[in-house]
Amino acid sequence: MTQYFLTMPHDSAEEPTMESMQEMDPAELEAMLAAVEAFNSALRESGAWVSAGGLQPPSTAVTVDATGEAPRRTPGPFVEAEAYVGGFWIIEADDEEAALGWAERASAALQSRIEVRALQEEPE
Repeated sequence: MTQYFLTMPHDSAEEPTMESMQEMDPAELEAMLAAVEAFNSALRESGAWVSAGGLQPPSTAVTVDATGEAPRRTPGPFVEAEAYVGGFWIIEADDEEAALGWAERASAALQSRIEVRALQEEPE
């Protein structure tokens, strides 16, 4: 079974966090969190769940480059972008169509776009 990486983009100008989400309308926030929990439960019950998580905004990133004589650590993301990955799921699905179906459910729960990409498999 193939694993798929489902990612949720965020606008780089906003950098939402769990703390800033508290500024949302409480009813909207509660409805969204309930929808995401229902989605996560459905993934678990189906056996598709592998892992999931939310990421801190890019402003908290440190880029490490140890390709030269001495390792360098640079504050910030390795690329400037209009959007960034704010959260993810790793799921197992029989095929891309099944993964896209899960992504549609995630998109509806979060009211956000979801990108779907298969993880590379080890060569035989």
